[in-house]
Amino acid sequence: MPYIELTMLRPNLLDIPEAPLPEGYSLRTFRSGDEEHWARIEHAVDEFKSTEAAMRRFREEFAPHLAEMEKRCLFVIDEHGSPIGTTTAWHGMLDGSAIGRIHWVAVVPEQQGKKLSKPLLSAALRTLAQFHDKAYLTTQTTSYKAVGMYLNYGFEPVMQTPECTEGWKLIGQLLGKSI
Repeated sequence: MPYIELTMLRPNLLDIPEAPLPEGYSLRTFRSGDEEHWARIEHAVDEFKSTEAAMRRFREEFAPHLAEMEKRCLFVIDEHGSPIGTTTAWHGMLDGSAIGRIHWVAVVPEQQGKKLSKPLLSAALRTLAQFHDKAYLTTQTTSYKAVGMYLNYGFEPVMQTPECTEGWKLIGQLLGKSI
């Protein structure tokens, strides 16, 4: 499958779907020392080639803003108290406007399929709604199942390049819907 980067926009942060966590799981925000958990999870889902590369990215992008991370970064915690999923209700620029950003929704592979991503995304959108009135995210065609979830959560395709149009056609075929 071709890898094509995609951008999606949720034009408002109203009517955020509710999705309860399965029994035994909980959500909590980032706290000091969670850098290693974040890096481990992001590496486990192949977002980075190594945990060290993930830690470098964390230090560059988030370490200067730890107080914000304590409000905006969320973890799914398993029944043993271990962080096994994360996302960050961050901020960024889209088309010259500063808006909310869903940054890296990730659940470790051995915990995927347990209905953890939707509650994580719901919580992140509620967090974003405290700071912003709309949000975007970036993803790729290889994450078409996640793209389907984002579409169901009110995110819409952003057509920035001809390659995006090709990517959205592919997503439509994979998901069996017109986009």
